[in-house]
Amino acid sequence: MNRIASFVVPAFLAFAAPAQAATETYAFDPMHASVTWFINHFGFSNPSGKFTAVQGTLTLDDAHPENSKVAVTITIGNLVTGIDKLDAHLKSADFFNADQFPTASFTSDKVERTGDKTAKVSGMLTLHGVTKPVTLEVTLNNIGESPITKKKTAGFSATAMLKRSDFGIDKYLPGLGDDVKLIIETEAALQP
Repeated sequence: MNRIASFVVPAFLAFAAPAQAATETYAFDPMHASVTWFINHFGFSNPSGKFTAVQGTLTLDDAHPENSKVAVTITIGNLVTGIDKLDAHLKSADFFNADQFPTASFTSDKVERTGDKTAKVSGMLTLHGVTKPVTLEVTLNNIGESPITKKKTAGFSATAMLKRSDFGIDKYLPGLGDDVKLIIETEAALQP
């Protein structure tokens, strides 16, 4: 949901790069960017779903990682659980209401380095027509030339927790959990 996510990564990428480079802009690779969510189902299980249409850019400032930025847009209609009937229900007005709110977005407003390859990236998530602050815990996995594309690429993982009721998605509360865990995986390629 936060697809966001996938979205708040600029700072970590800066960790691995020397401080001599200027600001660089990267574009998310839609083939390698996703936001997976988990929610408790009436105490019986923790099923998941995935947003696969994650697009965005990140601007990395190697000398001043705190100035890095990320902006991400997620297409709600691309939600998949592997169960067609459940996908349709989740996209309905009961939950994401994809017809009225076809996208979610995340824009960072703060990057705080927490380790050599970790950072907290805070920003505003807009989902289901509601905008709220969200903080991602991000880890830089690698930055370097991709052996496939031959482009400079940054890859990272991120996690976040949010309450779906904060975004007006409250069907079946409290049985269907309010807390949603997000796991974001993404790669982004340097733009010319």
